[in-house]
Amino acid sequence: MAKKKIGKYKHRMPVTSKYRPVNKSKYKGDYTNIIFRSSWEKIVFKYCDLNPAVMQWSSEEFFVPYKSPFDGKFHRYFPDIWLKYKNKDGIITQSLLEIKPKKYTQAPRKPKRVTKDWKYTTEQYIINKAKWDATEIYCKKKGYKFSVITEDVLKHWSTIPPLNR
Repeated sequence: MAKKKIGKYKHRMPVTSKYRPVNKSKYKGDYTNIIFRSSWEKIVFKYCDLNPAVMQWSSEEFFVPYKSPFDGKFHRYFPDIWLKYKNKDGIITQSLLEIKPKKYTQAPRKPKRVTKDWKYTTEQYIINKAKWDATEIYCKKKGYKFSVITEDVLKHWSTIPPLNR
C-alpha cells in the first residue's frame, strides 16, 4: 500500500472504490454511489447486502452534528452504516455502525518520547470520542443501537455464511 504525505504526517492510502450491491432494493439511498473507504467497510457492506436478516441498510447517507473539542465549532459526522434488521428474537432493530482501527478507539498511552504518530492518534481518538458521544445521544433519541466495529470483530465476519459465497 502506497504512503502519501498529508500535511506533516505520512499515512497509508485507504482502499476506496464503489460497492455494487446484489440486492439493490435493500439499500436505502443511491445504490449507484456506495463508496467504501477501506477493505473493512467492504466486508460489512457485503454482509449487509447478502444477509437475509438485514432488511435495509445505507452508508453515509445522513449526518449527526457534533461539537469539535479542538475548535468548539459544530461539524457533521456521517456514520459508516445504518442498518435495519431482524434480531435473533425476530424483533426489528435499527443500528448505526462505525468501522475504525482499534488504535483510534482507545485512548493512547503517552510514550516516553512524544512522536508525530502518537499526536495524530491522540487527536483522532479525541475527535472520534466527540463524534461517538453525539451519536450515542442521537441513537438514544431514535431508539437505535450504536456500535464501533474494529478489526477484532471483523476478522471473524469473513467466515459468516453469506460472505463466503
